[in-house]
Amino acid sequence: MSTTTTVVTGSTGARSARRSGAVRRAPWLLLTPFLLLFLLTFILPIFVAIGSSFTKVSRKGLFGEAGVTSEFAGFSNYQLAIGDGNFMASIGRVLLFGIVQVPVMIVAATVLALLLESASAKWPGFFRATYFMPYGLPGVIATILWSFLYLPGLSPIVDVAAMMGIELDFLGPNTVLWSVANIVTWTYVGYNMLIIIAQLKAIPGELYEAARVDGAGPWRVAFSIQLPLIAPALVLTTVFSIIGTLQLFAEPQVLMMFSPAIDSQYTPNLSAYTMAFAYNEYNVAAAQAVIIALAAFILSFIFLSLTNRKSS
Repeated sequence: MSTTTTVVTGSTGARSARRSGAVRRAPWLLLTPFLLLFLLTFILPIFVAIGSSFTKVSRKGLFGEAGVTSEFAGFSNYQLAIGDGNFMASIGRVLLFGIVQVPVMIVAATVLALLLESASAKWPGFFRATYFMPYGLPGVIATILWSFLYLPGLSPIVDVAAMMGIELDFLGPNTVLWSVANIVTWTYVGYNMLIIIAQLKAIPGELYEAARVDGAGPWRVAFSIQLPLIAPALVLTTVFSIIGTLQLFAEPQVLMMFSPAIDSQYTPNLSAYTMAFAYNEYNVAAAQAVIIALAAFILSFIFLSLTNRKSS
């Protein structure tokens, strides 16, 4: 009798062990396709780009018909990238762009989120979808649409201003950067607004009820309850915006056809693209890409350090 009980208990324990092992393996089996794709399309290209930035390709013959050799170049590609005045000017340009555009966009997204989540808001779902709609348009299409409002002879804004004696030049050397900023802001305000709204919806309703009992008005609720509790969302959207600023590419590339003020190295990404596909300097372009990534990491790290210091 005791022997039978021992056998049954042992088999039950074995099945339980197999079941627990299968439960532990299941998440990894489900994640494997994503991890492989992530490795091949994200991690591997990063290492390839870093390796290429330290490599120099030598071609023998007029078109390389006599052979192509690769050798270690040290930091020579980085010296060429940093020594390129146009590339360094493009970095300074996007830094100015980010200093002005990112705060304006985050403030606009926050105001819209607070208004749509207020108790007096009407049709919030409709307006959320409306404000988010520009994000669904590809950057190229959005830039083409806005170019019709920037070009003299096509833009009703320019025509109306000319009738009033005001000369507007949205594509001039002093204004085209802010015309690009307008397109980017129009595109991403709704996206950032939804992130902030998601954080607002996570605020417990008891806090609002307690504030109403204490006689707090909408402004008091916004500044004392909502803004402090959505700080993580504001930090997240700002970091995304900082990274996106250094990746600026599609909008200036399209406006280049309409504005002589935009050259082929107007932004860092445009500079790397031109270096690779116009001049065939793939190794220097890889060095520029690494510099852009490091700049994005350093700026994001500085911003996160400052926000964490203030919160502590």
